Amino acid sequence: MKYYNIMKLVLFFCFLVCFESGNVVLAVENEEIEFLLSYIAASDCIFKRNNKQHQAQEAREHLEMKYKHAGKHIKTADDFIEKIASKSSITRRKYAVQCTGVELSAEQWLKQALASHRAFKKNMKKKGDK
Repeated sequence: MKYYNIMKLVLFFCFLVCFESGNVVLAVENEEIEFLLSYIAASDCIFKRNNKQHQAQEAREHLEMKYKHAGKHIKTADDFIEKIASKSSITRRKYAVQCTGVELSAEQWLKQALASHRAFKKNMKKKGDK
């Protein structure tokens, strides 16, 4: 009987470890998506969506709403950029971002931001490993 209880306990802890491992990956992806949303809101850029201009906070709120509706279909920050933040899901028109007089596609702008964020985190991790 004791062996059976010990095995149940071991299996339970294995389940927790596996479950938590999956959550770690999900937490990283959610952190990156949250970074992108914060990056958008903190920018002084104008967002062009369906031929209309929007302030940064409006853009964040719109993309956050789309993200909440997409839910489980968005697994990574790259999915977020490609499926939500780069074009209209209704008209399929690409979003654009205008910063300091330069206009980029929202996809290009966000991919650059994400790449910089990942490089920064990687560099910080290397410094922490020393």
